[in-house]
Amino acid sequence: MTTLDCIINAIEARQAVANKTSLQTNIKIDGVASLVAAQPNQLAFLAQAKYLGELEHTKAGVVLVSDKFANVLKAPTATQIVLVKDAYLAYACVSTLFTPAVLATVHPSAVIDSSATLGQAVSVGAYAVIGAGAVIGDGVHIGAGAVIGDGVHIGAGSDIAAMVHIGADCHIGEQVRIHSHASIGSEGFGFAPFAGDGGVRWQRIAQLGRVVIGNRVRIGSNTCIDRGAVDDTIIADDVIIDNLVQIAHNVHIGQGTAIAAKVGIAGSTKIGKNCIIGGAVGINGHLSIADNVTLTGMSMVISDITESGTYSSGTVAMPQANWRRAAVKFRKLGEK
Repeated sequence: MTTLDCIINAIEARQAVANKTSLQTNIKIDGVASLVAAQPNQLAFLAQAKYLGELEHTKAGVVLVSDKFANVLKAPTATQIVLVKDAYLAYACVSTLFTPAVLATVHPSAVIDSSATLGQAVSVGAYAVIGAGAVIGDGVHIGAGAVIGDGVHIGAGSDIAAMVHIGADCHIGEQVRIHSHASIGSEGFGFAPFAGDGGVRWQRIAQLGRVVIGNRVRIGSNTCIDRGAVDDTIIADDVIIDNLVQIAHNVHIGQGTAIAAKVGIAGSTKIGKNCIIGGAVGINGHLSIADNVTLTGMSMVISDITESGTYSSGTVAMPQANWRRAAVKFRKLGEK
């Protein structure tokens, strides 16, 4: 449970509240809900015009509203309206006030090497393993069954969910969230071919680099980030990565870039700042992608992108008969 005053403080970390002085800030709010489902002790938000009709009948005690709707609002008298420039951003800031608190306890079944260092208020779940020389910052939560390798550093306030694996010597910044079954710092896919009995054989190349992750990074479930072959794989500050993403060895991802699910990034590619990479995009290795590039879903990138902008490839879904005719014409374009 929290008060409207605390809610306003959370919002003001990112934007101003236009009507702050007219609000009754001592009321208590214990949850977030939609305009339709919210009760008097709950908060809702309105960021799109199509939901204006729902505002008229809401029972929510507090509604965050984008100020572009200020002149067309019809809200119940019992509902307090909080006017901000961006109600969705305000909701994002407020949502964290309602997440369950994690108790700072170390489960007796956890295996923690005697040379590891744990900061203050650290939580370690059942059967988690923390290796030799690992350094765990203040307020870190490590979930059940997670494995933290030797020499790993995890910055303050980070959340490592159940069954995450972080390989030896990797560096995790502050306020990082890594979701269940992610793998950070596994061996990169590096092999040298040679001729052997029966055909090509593959000589393993030891992967000697690390993964270095900046501050405020989010990594989704079942995402894999491989350690560098020689130099490090680097994920800069404020990067957000969805579930089921593969990031190969020696990749560099610039600050503020967002990567959706099922993206595959081959080795040694460098992606700039503030890029948006849509779902199931494939990116070849040893490429450079400029800052502020958007790649739409299922694009295939096989060469450098040197200018910011939006890039697409592939064909969208269409009736099968239409697609067959288009495929025939496309194939004929390649004929001599």
